Amino acid sequence: MNRPRELTFEFLCDILEHDKLITFEQRRDAQLREDRERVRIMRSQQSRSRDVTAVHPTTVLASLGLFVGGDSRYPLTEQAITQALARHIGVPYVHLNPLDIDAKLAVQTLSRPFARRHNALVIGGDDSHVTVAVANPLDVELIDNIKQFVRRHVDFVLAPPGDIQRIITDIYGFRTSVKAAEREFTQGVDIGNLERYIKLKRVDEIEATDSHIINAVEYLFHYAFDQRASDIHIEPHRDQSVVRMRIDGVLHTVNVLPKVVHPAIVSRLKTLSRLDIAEKRRPQDGRIKTARGQREVEIRVSTMSVAFGEKVVLRIFDPEIVLRDLSDLGLFDKQLATFEQFIQRPHGLVLVTGPTGSGKTTTLYSALRAVSSPQVNVNTIEDPIEIVVDQFNQVEVQHKIGITFAESLRHILRQDPDVIMVGEVRDVDTANIAIQASLTGHLVLATLHTNDSASAITRLLELGVDPFLLSSTLVGVLAQRLVRMICPECRVETFLTPDQMSLLGLDVDQLTEQGESPQLMVAFGEGCVKCRNTGLYGRSGVFEVLPVDDKIRRMIATSVSSKEIMKQARQDGLLTLREAAIRKMAKGVTSFEEVLRVTVDG
Repeated sequence: MNRPRELTFEFLCDILEHDKLITFEQRRDAQLREDRERVRIMRSQQSRSRDVTAVHPTTVLASLGLFVGGDSRYPLTEQAITQALARHIGVPYVHLNPLDIDAKLAVQTLSRPFARRHNALVIGGDDSHVTVAVANPLDVELIDNIKQFVRRHVDFVLAPPGDIQRIITDIYGFRTSVKAAEREFTQGVDIGNLERYIKLKRVDEIEATDSHIINAVEYLFHYAFDQRASDIHIEPHRDQSVVRMRIDGVLHTVNVLPKVVHPAIVSRLKTLSRLDIAEKRRPQDGRIKTARGQREVEIRVSTMSVAFGEKVVLRIFDPEIVLRDLSDLGLFDKQLATFEQFIQRPHGLVLVTGPTGSGKTTTLYSALRAVSSPQVNVNTIEDPIEIVVDQFNQVEVQHKIGITFAESLRHILRQDPDVIMVGEVRDVDTANIAIQASLTGHLVLATLHTNDSASAITRLLELGVDPFLLSSTLVGVLAQRLVRMICPECRVETFLTPDQMSLLGLDVDQLTEQGESPQLMVAFGEGCVKCRNTGLYGRSGVFEVLPVDDKIRRMIATSVSSKEIMKQARQDGLLTLREAAIRKMAKGVTSFEEVLRVTVDG
């Protein structure tokens, strides 16, 4: 196939038909609909933004709703079209990862209007060369202009036009806002007078006339939502401020800000979360409620004074993630059935344990939703309230005015509760009141910070809880962790080595038959742009469910050690965290490395 001088809709159809990605009938249909679809996209752009660019033929073709070879399971996307184009013209294809792009270099090298108009984005480089992603490498004039602008060696790569436009919006919008704010605050602008603004605009609605700091914060929120971040860290250093985001439990540096802008960003976040802007020494906690698409999102804000200024951490609670069905948490069938028996009891104490960030809040909220109904009075005591749920009566602990866990629990007992959730048992008063509540006909769910299920029992005993009362009220304990799942895009199957099996505590000799090497099929991720070369994408829970039967009750009453309790539970069929993680690894859900990272050998 001859290489044309320009990229046309017709040429793309030639490529796709040649590669059998579309049929002749699909091509004919696409050509008949091309003009109408192009006009529709142009009008859509005009309605959303004043910054309208020419519609790329790839965008038009991808928007027609075609399927690869007519198979409805595989839609013909911009990525698939661009990959086919890359193969035919011999230009490397890249899947753009916003976290890997040098935002500062991109903004400094090409202007925003030029980048948007020509679908061109600088994605990396140094003093001697740069790499530029373009959607149309056949545009000779564009290639020459970029080379003249850059005055360095330029490597061109091919990327989908939609991906380029989205990243241009995020990077240029955020960097431009920060740069303008830097100029303002260098000139002494009073950051305390910024207007309060909570409702987020769409990215294409953010106006240049808005305050630059307001824009920067809004771009930051949109970026965090797009990247599935659970936390945003804004950290002041000696000469700069660093923005990091926690994605799938791992922190990634996403931007570096001028130090002069940092106080303004912090003040803006304080304003949104109704915190005291003037107070810079004491830690403060607040929350922001905004929207992500059609659903509300809670953002918890925490500020703390550190060596070079105020650090801010924002935790994002997406209802779609936090409010889930119990069956979606990752419990095995037997574990799920046992835990459902716990929460269906009319009274008793149920404990959920695990370190910070292990998914305890999601589990508790899911459990409360499962038992919630118009006939049930559900009350929670939290510090702070993670996410507001209409079906629950939620109380926030406020130590400054004497509203502690214990005090709140005393008053909730006078509110005719059926189910009570205690955010965390931290002292003997809270523990004793929770036990008294479970003795008087209430179902109490509470959390503890312990390493496994059996340790939760000994932890309460160490706090000073009466062993007999604990044995009479405790229904069961659930311990949990979160493991990262294998990326579906770069998943590869392999076998564990005997050494790896030994590290996991698997009996190599028992698995070996007739002198053959043991074979255990597992999976891992090779690394790709979707998973940021980690091989892992998303998270799933692993659980240890300890039901308290008569044997365990007698052991609790006599204050035996957690080791003895765990030994008995394992004899009764308990699956430890390590064993549950190994099962998930054997099912291809997670990797060998994740099992070792998250769990310890029981």
